[in-house]
Amino acid sequence: MLPWVYEFHWTAFHITFLLIFFTVFVVVVSTVILAMRRTQQAEKDNTMESIQWHSDFDDLSPAFKVCRHELNGDVKHRVCDHGFDCRSCTVHPLLVSKQQKHPLLQFEVYGFTMPPYRMYHRGHTWVQEENDGTYKIGIDDFGTRILGRAYSVELPPVGTRLSVNGKGMLVKKSNMNIRILSPIDGEVIEQGDSEKGWYLKVKADDSKKVTAHLLKGEEIPNWILRELERLQISFATCGVGATLADGGELAPDFHRHYPKADWDGVIGQMFLEA
Repeated sequence: MLPWVYEFHWTAFHITFLLIFFTVFVVVVSTVILAMRRTQQAEKDNTMESIQWHSDFDDLSPAFKVCRHELNGDVKHRVCDHGFDCRSCTVHPLLVSKQQKHPLLQFEVYGFTMPPYRMYHRGHTWVQEENDGTYKIGIDDFGTRILGRAYSVELPPVGTRLSVNGKGMLVKKSNMNIRILSPIDGEVIEQGDSEKGWYLKVKADDSKKVTAHLLKGEEIPNWILRELERLQISFATCGVGATLADGGELAPDFHRHYPKADWDGVIGQMFLEA
């Protein structure tokens, strides 16, 4: 049937067979090569995201890299050295095992709406598990107030693979492009918007560890209090005075009160862009 086979003849049947055979062969080889290139590109993209995040994290002030267990009062002083990814930390499981669990019941935390059934990333996104095992992702109330009004969100297309602390979405505001970090690993299966109250729906890579690094329960009030302090520091660095109203809450429309502030720097620091 093939030219190198004994007694092969160039008949119409054999020629037709060869055309079909080599067409199928080329399609199979091309598909394999394309799949390998896509895999390599995906690995390259994830590597670049990881490199960028660790570079940004290293540039953060030590005061901004406080371990979640210091926030929660489990230890007196500890700086995170794992890029806020507790899944790779050997100390985290030991401290968790010693914690007394106290579920968070209130929705309002220092004036911010922080539903207790959600889990929170240090870059101000929230994660909510759905009944079908998928996860919705949105920007938390603190982050939304920092951004202020009049911004748009550029979302990754369905099928995109997200990695923790890699780019999850891009917020465009005036002349700023703010990279919002992905809170979990997984594949984007649906896009949302501000009207829906969430931006991405994700199928997680590992359902057992996917949210282990996220803040939850009684950690949330302690974290928000530190974020208010961090915001004050960010404004102080920019040469701006007090920005918070009495009681520790963000003043209404506080962006309008400080038009000359270095908003690129403030927002960048609050969303962990160093």
